[in-house]
Amino acid sequence: MFTPSREQARRFLADAWQKRRANLPASALEIMAADIIALHPEYHALLAESDSALTREWTPEQGEANPFLHLSLHLAIEEQLSIDQPPGIRAIYEQLLTKRADRHAALHAILECLGETIWRASQDHAPPDSNAYLDCLRRAAGR
Repeated sequence: MFTPSREQARRFLADAWQKRRANLPASALEIMAADIIALHPEYHALLAESDSALTREWTPEQGEANPFLHLSLHLAIEEQLSIDQPPGIRAIYEQLLTKRADRHAALHAILECLGETIWRASQDHAPPDSNAYLDCLRRAAGR
């Protein structure tokens, strides 16, 4: 299993965006990352100046979301949807998509639950609870 460092993960996202902007060949994962980045124009300038962004810290106290975390969660969700893992996530996504009528809005509903699940796991020093994650998603789909 490949576990990139924070800098490697950030560099991957910045490079994927640079390749998109320069119309250069990219891997399937880079294309997926660039597609996600394209949905987030608020991050385009940051990724264009990637060297300074690679080392920047984003904390909740600053009131800004970490764009690299946000984009990485999007990538994780795309992977989860592609393999329906945890089982049932794809069906819940379809419900969210119908309810929200916008793919990005549906993905953001999932992202909120994934972020909450990861945060809870870090607080509990335990693996992420897939049942709690799916419960959160079901509640989001029911709203």
